[in-house]
Order: sequence, then structure tokens, then C-alpha cells
Amino acid sequence: MATRSSAPAVRGAARRAQLLDQLVDLLLQEGFAHLTLDDIAGRLRCSKSTLYALADSKEQLVRTATVHFFRGATERVESRLDGVVGARERIGTYLEAVGEQLRPASTRFMDDLASNAAAREIYERNTRFAARRVQELITAGVREGEFRDVNAAFVADVAAAMMVRIQQRRVAESTGLPDAQAYLELATLLTNGLAV
Repeated sequence: MATRSSAPAVRGAARRAQLLDQLVDLLLQEGFAHLTLDDIAGRLRCSKSTLYALADSKEQLVRTATVHFFRGATERVESRLDGVVGARERIGTYLEAVGEQLRPASTRFMDDLASNAAAREIYERNTRFAARRVQELITAGVREGEFRDVNAAFVADVAAAMMVRIQQRRVAESTGLPDAQAYLELATLLTNGLAV
């Protein structure tokens, strides 16, 4: 139970999390390259000093929001695996969940993300994490006999290369598929292609 003296800190942390969630929603819908701090403060109905409490600059604010988005997305993707049995179902569920988490992201947001070095680095780091996770799921599926006896590292490397192409907007450029849909297609390709 929070003490009276810790109540303001708890309210402050809750307000910060709420503001970050609202900021993430705004950036996902509208992108961020064209927005100024004044624009963001106006849309979030807060002062610029409130935004400066989150970050020292617009660049840092975008980075903070991007970290917040991907941290939450990673937690939600991993939680989707709870209770899912079988390698095929787990890899399909995992990649579909990744796609679902990216679905709210507008094309403008994804383009801004790809062209902003700090935000792109966060997306790249999350893509690398997801690729390692896919390799773990493939390895488990081969070991359990649910997937054909393939070189899991190779298949995971192919999946990782596609995930990087998705992240770099190359799949969207060459196929017109939004990132979320590309992850669903990758899930279908892997689960059907690896099945015994």
C-alpha cells in the first residue's frame, strides 16, 4: 500500500505512462518528422514543459516514445505465447503478434522511423531480438520433431533477413504490403514451409 508521501510519486509515474501512451498513439497515427514540440503539446493538451519532463528535445522525445512502444509491444507479443503449445503454433502466433503490434503504425510513422537514425536503431534492435526469438522457436520445433530436419540457424537467418527488409521498408516498397501484413505472410511461409 502506498504511503501518503509516495502518493504524488505514484500519480506522477501514472501520469508519465499515460502521457507516453498518448504520445505513442499520436506518433503511430501521424508520424513525427513534421511535428514540432508545439504541435505535440497541442495535440496532447499539455505544456511543452510537461514534454520536457519526459525528454530534453524532440529527438529524445521521439526516442523515448519509440522505446516505450517497442517495450510494450515486446511484452504483449511474448504474453501471446503463454499457453500456446506446439512449435508451429508458437512461431505462427509469435509472428502474427508482431504483425498485430505494428498494425496501428501508419505508413508515415514507418517512413519517419526508417529515416530517423535514433528511432531506426531501436526498431533494428527489436528486429534482431525478434529474429533470435524466431530462431529459438525453429530450433525447438526441429528438436521436437514438429518441423522438418532443417538447419534452424539458416532458416532463422532467412527469416531475419526478411524481417530486416520489412523493418527497412523494402518489402513495403517492392510489394506494397504494410509491415503488419508482411509479418503475417512470413508467419504463413515459415509455418507451412517447415511442417513435416
